Amino acid sequence: MTAPTREQLDAALATVNDPEIKRPITELGMVDTVELDDAGVVHLTVLLTVAGCPLKDTITRDVTAALTRLEGVTDVDLTLGVMTAEQRSGLRDTLQGGQAQREIPFSQPGNLTKVFAVASGKGGVGKSSVTVNLAIAMAKQGMRVGVLDADVYGHSVPAMLGVADARPTQVDDLIMPVPTASGVSVISIGMLKPRRDQVVAWRGPMLDRALVQMLSDVFWGDLDVLLLDLPPGTGDVAISLGQHLPGAEVIVVTTPQEAAAEVAERAGTMASMMHQRVVGVVENMSFLPCPHCTPEGKDHRIEIFGSGGGDRVAATLGQRFGYDVPVLGRIPIDVSLREGGDVGKPIVESDPTAPAALVLTSVAESLSGRGRGLAGMQLGLTPSNKF
Repeated sequence: MTAPTREQLDAALATVNDPEIKRPITELGMVDTVELDDAGVVHLTVLLTVAGCPLKDTITRDVTAALTRLEGVTDVDLTLGVMTAEQRSGLRDTLQGGQAQREIPFSQPGNLTKVFAVASGKGGVGKSSVTVNLAIAMAKQGMRVGVLDADVYGHSVPAMLGVADARPTQVDDLIMPVPTASGVSVISIGMLKPRRDQVVAWRGPMLDRALVQMLSDVFWGDLDVLLLDLPPGTGDVAISLGQHLPGAEVIVVTTPQEAAAEVAERAGTMASMMHQRVVGVVENMSFLPCPHCTPEGKDHRIEIFGSGGGDRVAATLGQRFGYDVPVLGRIPIDVSLREGGDVGKPIVESDPTAPAALVLTSVAESLSGRGRGLAGMQLGLTPSNKF
């Protein structure tokens, strides 16, 4: 049996990604020592970013699997160490690309991450459920997706994604978003509180600072899509988002009834005032498929909350803005949708063939297929009178 070379060992380790940073552990300087003895046992030390790394078991499993696939390797003796302060500082510089000062990467020219802000006029319309299900549906399409829970007061996204008790890893003053089983990375103010039951009671300046820190102090990596779950209404966070991410596109969530539709129009209008483009409307709780109908009557819908709200919001916003604002989808009332959110397994993952899951997947596909253009984006140009 031929023993693997050091180059082969390094190549195998290069296939192992840090589960939080999502880059090879060899590239991040996490592999300290590697030796192969005469019996075919690989002895190596991998340095964790912090002593209490929550995903050290994942790293152990992935490193062991990568090395044991090599011909000639009989066993793996893995020791987990911890980076020194100097090594963590070097890692931080690597992640920041040598930039001395952190900045919001999604607002920089040339950034290719699609940013969608999910907004609503009022609470209770299922905005967070829509956000997490769209995120997972996009991840299932092979996209790298991040979710920022910007609903500072009502941060429910971590629980819906099954990571309510997770805490992010910090490398010096750089924060790693929390990975989920679905591949979506998430950060929330709820993850940064000492206790889950602690109340957040902040006003405008603190809310703005929190949003900026979750955008700039978090290492999001190379995302295809970033989804922001906004607080309901037209308050401080919506204004801050428009100032810091003018290129973000907005999805308005409403329910069919008149009261919800009217306030949803205000949320869409606020986005336009901040020079953001509204890409469409999602009507949640659109109808209840009749549970008593035979297959012949399966199209019988019970409109518990009325009808037409989503169409009204889309038509009104389109008329105000001068461009088409489509209804992206009408999500039926589905017990599985609620249950999935309660147990941290969103419906597009736990029951992908359910009617609500199919609609949400269709909405995700339509958003994923949109090309990046200049419509609705600020170009940074200043008018001049010099002709």
